[in-house]
Amino acid sequence: MTKQTITVIPGDGIGPSIIDSCLKVLDKAGCDFEYEFADAGLAALEKHGELVPEETLKLIEKNKITLKGPLTTPVGEGFTSINVTLRKKFKLYANLRPVLSFKGTRARYENIDILTIRENTEGMYSGLGQTVSEDGSQAEAMSLITREGAERIVTFAYETARKEGRKKVTAVHKANILKSTSGLFLKVAREVGERYPDIESTEMIVDNCCMQLVMNPEQFDVIVTTNLFGDIISDLCAGLVGGLGMAPGANIGKDCAIFEAVHGSAPDIAGKNLANPSSVILASIQMLEYLGMNDKASKIRDAVKDVIESGDRTTRDLGGEHGTTDFTDAVLERL
Repeated sequence: MTKQTITVIPGDGIGPSIIDSCLKVLDKAGCDFEYEFADAGLAALEKHGELVPEETLKLIEKNKITLKGPLTTPVGEGFTSINVTLRKKFKLYANLRPVLSFKGTRARYENIDILTIRENTEGMYSGLGQTVSEDGSQAEAMSLITREGAERIVTFAYETARKEGRKKVTAVHKANILKSTSGLFLKVAREVGERYPDIESTEMIVDNCCMQLVMNPEQFDVIVTTNLFGDIISDLCAGLVGGLGMAPGANIGKDCAIFEAVHGSAPDIAGKNLANPSSVILASIQMLEYLGMNDKASKIRDAVKDVIESGDRTTRDLGGEHGTTDFTDAVLERL
């Protein structure tokens, strides 16, 4: 049997250290992957003079599966978000951000299990119509929603809910104000929902959704929404389970997928052996499930869960006093 080859982008800041932890965990779990490493972000800019070198793009396209650490896009004019660039280049139209409660975190809730599915290529992040007047007094940007894009992401949400045995899909919108763009999204979401009578379909205005997530998050199962709203909501959901250190992300296209730690590169703690590698380890669990390796995924999830619940060598954000390598060793021992 041919080994699965994974493109690995270590990333910037704490990226290389948490990616290293993740690969050790995958190897210990018996995943038997081959790895091909690629540069992106500030590390690539320094080495190659560009944020996403052509060689990196070719590796992503060749291997189809990528595991990515956090990347830094330099602040200022002339630099487009690397993540947005990759999503558009490889048509990664679906962004999956699951949050799951782990006992032992500093989370306010104990029984959260929410999957936010965000349209990844349209909306306010489409990059269309961005202009600033010459005198700097006025700026414009355009939001693009297509029927095809809305139907694709909502159908993906229902199919994912059905596959994972989830019971409810909530379409989040702002159709009361954004009657054209959000209105079209909501109209399509209602049409798609009718095709899935086995799944409860609900809808919620985005501002009310944010309030409900804080007050009564247990009511949510799968949330499907547009790009900007999904970006905000998924971070809010991360806050329900202990922060971005516990939140993985997957970007899924027709025949290509990128799995990532969703937090930043944290340059202030880079090289200090302090970072919690859980986000990228949880992202690798998404990767394993995508590849149909559910037994390995469960094995790793149980190991991470036991480390956090027991408080054995946990990192500072989880209430412990240990660092990246100690936390990783604790997970490896359980595997």
